[in-house]
Amino acid sequence: MRFYRTGGKMAKQAKVLNETELKRLLAVIAQRKHAARDRAAVMLSFYAGMRVGEIAALTMGDVLDGQGRVRDQIRLRAEITKGGNARVVFPGDKLQLELQRYVDGLAAARRMQVAPLLLTQKRTAFSANTLCQLFAALYQAAGIDGASSHSGRRWFITRLAHSAVSPKVIMTLAGHKSLATTQRYIEVNDELMRAAVELI
Repeated sequence: MRFYRTGGKMAKQAKVLNETELKRLLAVIAQRKHAARDRAAVMLSFYAGMRVGEIAALTMGDVLDGQGRVRDQIRLRAEITKGGNARVVFPGDKLQLELQRYVDGLAAARRMQVAPLLLTQKRTAFSANTLCQLFAALYQAAGIDGASSHSGRRWFITRLAHSAVSPKVIMTLAGHKSLATTQRYIEVNDELMRAAVELI
């Protein structure tokens, strides 16, 4: 884990996975009992940069339109976001395909608009805490140290930053109120620096 200074204290930052680690994580998930659900949760973290509490609170109606197709915009209600500000998540083609595959595999009764998108083994909605525990178990099973439920969000923000996306756009997609907060999420490592200088 990396550290950053906040309020005079040093705080830990979740590990940003590399491509090999992400593939290993997904391979481990594929062997699990609730593989489809776990993969959907991880993909929302990595490919939408959503916070764990936001993922846990999603309903089918948030994600699916009236025809049962994954929306191209997922509107996060103010009551489920950090800071209480509604925002829009734009799932790219890859995430839309992943989510469509997940919901198509569910029984019709599970696809009701008010039903939670993700259910625990006890068939109840996840809380932010129980979903954090699931992420921790997945990373542990994949042997990835230093990762947490925030790793996917940091991966998402880092990938956007290193793809030359405007900092203002990244800040808005992340639901941050300041660029300084967004910049703390961006991972810089030797591999990324080498790739950057090759662009010159």
